[in-house]
Parts: sequence; structure tokens; C-alpha cells
Amino acid sequence: MKLKHSHSSRKRCSALTIIEVVIALALSALTFGGIVSGHIFAARKAEWSAYSLAAQSLAMQRMEQARSAKWDLLASPPVNQLIQANFPPINNDVLDIPISGSNIVYASTTTTISSVSTNVPLVLIRVECVWPFMDRGFFTNSIQTYRSPDQQ
Repeated sequence: MKLKHSHSSRKRCSALTIIEVVIALALSALTFGGIVSGHIFAARKAEWSAYSLAAQSLAMQRMEQARSAKWDLLASPPVNQLIQANFPPINNDVLDIPISGSNIVYASTTTTISSVSTNVPLVLIRVECVWPFMDRGFFTNSIQTYRSPDQQ
């Protein structure tokens, strides 16, 4: 009895080569690295948004203080509490963000009151809140509005 060996009748081994394993590991590492860096990027953006919202809140608080100042030209005697001297800069405002340990973030709030018109009394109120973010430097949130004297 003769056995005939041919290439077509041989069983082929179905195993992975080392190149295929290395390529699969490289693709897995790239995918995992992309997921981790995407998560870090999203977390940093969310934290930046929280800082910005807290700074905007500080600026709005100061704006509301300026808007609620008494300015009545029809009173006897006339009252004007809406002057620059009543709103000095605040250098150590604490941002209202979750604090754990020593991650307190301080901001500086500056209020500027400038006359737009004296014929018709009108002032421009501008509030700027400057705050730091990690190693990216300082950012500024600004708001402004116009105000006329109180009306009776």
C-alpha cells in the first residue's frame, strides 16, 4: 500500500504569526490610548467649564451689587451711590467649585463705572473676573450693562 502525499491533502496549521500578534497588540494599544486621552480631554474641559461658570457667577454678583446701588437725582438731596469708589477691586474671591483639600482657586474681580452721557445721565458698568486654570494661564469673564438713574 502506497500513501501519496500531496500539498492539497495536507492539513494546514491555522495559527497566528508573530507579526499578526504584534499588529493586534499595537491596534489595541492605540485604541486604549485614544480612549484614555479622550477621557482626560473631556474631564479637563468639564473642569474648565466649571471654573468659567463660577467666575461668571462672581461677576454677576458684583454686577447686581452695582445695579442695586441707589442713584436718584430727583431725591432731595440727590443720591448717587453708583461711583467707582464704592466698588473697589476684590483680589481674593474664591471660585465656587467643589473643594477637596487645598484646591482653592482665587479670582480677581474688577468693577469699572464710566459715564457715557451727562446730558441724559447714563453710565456703563463693566465687571471683569480674572481666574487661573491649571497650567494654561489666566482667563477673563466680562459682563457689562448700561444704567440710568432710579425713576420715581
